[in-house]
Amino acid sequence: MKKIAICNQKGGVAKTTSAVNIATYLSLKGKHTLIIDLDPQANTTSGLGVDKADIEHSIYDVLHEHIRLDQAIIKTQLERLFIVPSTINLTGAEVELVNVMGREYRLRKAVSEMEREFDYLIVDCPPSLGLLTINGLTMVDSLIIPIQCEYYALEGLGQLMNTVRLIQENLNSKLRIEGVLMTMADFRTNLTKEVINEVKRHFGDKVYETIIPRTVKLTEAPGFGKPIALYDGQSLGATKYEQLTCEILNIPLKNKNEETEKAELVASKEVNGGIEEDYGKKIG
Repeated sequence: MKKIAICNQKGGVAKTTSAVNIATYLSLKGKHTLIIDLDPQANTTSGLGVDKADIEHSIYDVLHEHIRLDQAIIKTQLERLFIVPSTINLTGAEVELVNVMGREYRLRKAVSEMEREFDYLIVDCPPSLGLLTINGLTMVDSLIIPIQCEYYALEGLGQLMNTVRLIQENLNSKLRIEGVLMTMADFRTNLTKEVINEVKRHFGDKVYETIIPRTVKLTEAPGFGKPIALYDGQSLGATKYEQLTCEILNIPLKNKNEETEKAELVASKEVNGGIEEDYGKKIG
């Protein structure tokens, strides 16, 4: 099982959106996938259509070792996608576990019993560098860092990279950066292009070729409890997350230059409130 955390302590960078949709497309590509919602806000849980009132067990119970991980797993709307949900109770976990021996390894211990059950495990980490995130990074093989295409994009990344180094040195020597994902791009602005170039100077070939644009459909989908593939599988956001998943799976991308041109045009229309249905008419 390959284990990947989606992590950035800066909020509002499409971290949860990316976690939900990467996990979704992994499952649609035939991979038996588990996603763990490690964020007390539980947006991954609601974004996959799980009614919080119906949750009997959550990741909170797993971290406290009240139950096994498999007892908290819930099936989603997709055949090969399963979730360990989160609830507001998780807010207190960092304080409650502070004096527990081996607290950084609680999630790794729980997941070790399920290693052969899934092909991929995706962890949606909270927007902080506390004990929950440390548990996630101690357990996974690698992390994807989503970065918003905005002026303060690189703010705080030094702190994240320092945390990664400390975890590599003390808790998880195998941890590596899977990739850096540029999100919420608005190709009408020079700022987006400047930020992308700046991130590429810092991370080189770790930056994914696929860039996630800011679109109306991606914003709407969580409100309906659906990943973008189920909400509007023909939308630009769906296309981009499918392409990203192909990169993660090392499946060659097709028509890269053409797709980039289409992304820039359609993303600009959606920011302006345009309708994606015009996409085919404009490009042919």
